[in-house]
Amino acid sequence: MGGALGMTLGSLFYPAMLGVQKVSSAPERVVATPATGPMTEADRDFVVKVRSAGLWEYPVGQRASTKGTTKAVRSAGEQLVAGDASLDAACRDVASQLGIALPDQPSPQQQGFESRLNKENGKQFDTDLATTVRATNGQFLTTIASVRTTTRNSLVRALADQANATVLDHITAVEKTGLVDFGQALAQETASPNLPAQDLTPPPAVAGQPQVVLTPPANSTASQSPGVG
Repeated sequence: MGGALGMTLGSLFYPAMLGVQKVSSAPERVVATPATGPMTEADRDFVVKVRSAGLWEYPVGQRASTKGTTKAVRSAGEQLVAGDASLDAACRDVASQLGIALPDQPSPQQQGFESRLNKENGKQFDTDLATTVRATNGQFLTTIASVRTTTRNSLVRALADQANATVLDHITAVEKTGLVDFGQALAQETASPNLPAQDLTPPPAVAGQPQVVLTPPANSTASQSPGVG
């Protein structure tokens, strides 16, 4: 496999799997008071969600950039790769400053999205990619807006701003393909996932292992598959 999904030895310490657990029933509870402002459970969970979203969408974008059957789909894939890589860098920086441990794998639900798309080809892949990305990003906008309006931490606020811009860019890109099934996408956005909590929570990274990094494409076409190197 190629080296587009790089690794770094700057992995975080996971004594209590901070940030990997789903938010409890007290999202407003302050868990840390850094100089950048109080950090709540909701803030911590948001940083993890940004990371987790990129971990499944980035490799899917790589596949779309080479396997898409239309120029619009391939272009959308390139935008997913570039946007997720940039947002991942910001997310890792914020997490490092705030002491938040990040996962190196997406949630089981997100792994399911990726697995399904990896098995598809042709028009089916194009359509499912556009619809799934549109649905997941549309849903994530609600989370971003909530965190952006409630957080008192300046680092989390800045990350929410970048995430908002990235998500809107990705939504626009897949909509331009003309392949989004809006009925299905909107249904997915508004439906509560009937899944156990563990399926919606990314697993903690393995202690001592180098941290996965989503690297930006070397050029406008992301031609490599995700790998380690």
